[in-house]
Amino acid sequence: MFNDIGALELVTIVVLAILIFGPDKLPKVIQDVTGVIRKIRAFSDSAKQDIRSELGPEFKDFEFEDLNPKTFLRKQLSENEDLKEIRSTFDLRKELNDVTDAVNSREADPAPAAAGASAAAPAATGPDLLKKPAAPAAEQRTPYDADAT
Repeated sequence: MFNDIGALELVTIVVLAILIFGPDKLPKVIQDVTGVIRKIRAFSDSAKQDIRSELGPEFKDFEFEDLNPKTFLRKQLSENEDLKEIRSTFDLRKELNDVTDAVNSREADPAPAAAGASAAAPAATGPDLLKKPAAPAAEQRTPYDADAT
């Protein structure tokens, strides 16, 4: 609950509590606060039990923490069998190695092509990624119309 409170903040809270309530009343205030926290926890637990009993036996393993979107997604993704199967069949390293091999073989292809190999050979294996696009046709300027602007 207080994960982000440091030592300086804790000392400041204790000093303020002593200044506000005084050293005589501080133990009584601490007991009252802890009693209220216990009552709130007991009320929360009984409300959770009531909700679980009203939902029925099919929700016996229901946890309210599952209503948190992050927890819900994590649970659904880890329990989904289809997703586990997809993950097991997809190997990212293998895919990256295949792409790297394909790129490296494309870099090796231009030398034989320049030596006189036929131009149809690269087209049979796939598009030539190193081929420069054809120069665009000479652009025609559209006439300037002063009245249109």
